[in-house]
Amino acid sequence: MSSLVKCPHCGLRPREEFTIRGEVPSPRPASDAPANAWFDHVYLRDNPRGEHREYWHHAGGCRRWLVLSRNTITHDISAVVDASTLKAGTKS
Repeated sequence: MSSLVKCPHCGLRPREEFTIRGEVPSPRPASDAPANAWFDHVYLRDNPRGEHREYWHHAGGCRRWLVLSRNTITHDISAVVDASTLKAGTKS
């Protein structure tokens, strides 16, 4: 049996209906930030153990972008929200 994702628009759906984009990035550095801050922002990504937030696209359903809070060890999903509800440039 497939694992299920609770889409806020479509309800419980099989994980195969979704595609993953990747982690929710940290806020962008200021325009006058040093080059190393921009390098870190663009090229370096966390590889966390435990709770992690990722962008997922419900390609086989409502076609909305979602933010899933997922445990990278157990793959359990603790929260799903529509990405449009997040403020631009925040991790909250």
